[in-house]
Amino acid sequence: MENKSMTLTLVSRNAKTGMIPVSISAEKTCPMSCPLKGKGCYAEMGPLAIHWRRLSKGTGPSAVSFSQFCVAISKLPEGQIWRHNEAGDLQSDDAINISQKSLRKLVLANKGKAGFTYTHYSPTTGSNGDLVRRANKNGFTVNLSADNERAADEYMKLGVGPVVMVCKSDQNTNYVTKGGNRVVICPNVTKGVQCKDCKLCQRANRSVVIGFPAHGSRKNTVNAALEASK
Repeated sequence: MENKSMTLTLVSRNAKTGMIPVSISAEKTCPMSCPLKGKGCYAEMGPLAIHWRRLSKGTGPSAVSFSQFCVAISKLPEGQIWRHNEAGDLQSDDAINISQKSLRKLVLANKGKAGFTYTHYSPTTGSNGDLVRRANKNGFTVNLSADNERAADEYMKLGVGPVVMVCKSDQNTNYVTKGGNRVVICPNVTKGVQCKDCKLCQRANRSVVIGFPAHGSRKNTVNAALEASK
């Protein structure tokens, strides 16, 4: 029997996403290499952290298995935009490699819908890059999460999928990286536009990097890490 490690909220109350379906995956889905673990991950703090911890311990009241989750996604209305993993990451058997079987299943469930997500799994490890590329070509948008400008430039060169990056907390204007890539600060930060209307993160073929300024109680930790990475 599959573990119940997923939740799907059909109408989110998240002020950033707007009233769209939003999912959460258990903490075990996060790659071991993620530098934000315990060092600034927004999902580890605040109200979201409470739900995430309960789900990760297998005590979430609305938890479902991954298979059940995919069935629910397949039943979403045609063209429905939805965000996968408000917390958590793509399915993996070893926290290093993305599960090909699970991602394929999710991509099929998303057919005709407009799902998008972000991943910290390294696109240069194993088949991760190829799996991300295929998902993006088949309608499920997987954004590569870069932890600094240098990584964002490297990911853009790979061409396997759209790229997002974390920025310093006071970065609120668009700019160009040293590698020549244009960074557009998340429109929710600059204009108050919700994901349900913006849809920029869902555009797999976009040419710009989306920047997310560090926020929350650990923003100073993230700012220091970004400064050190220069």
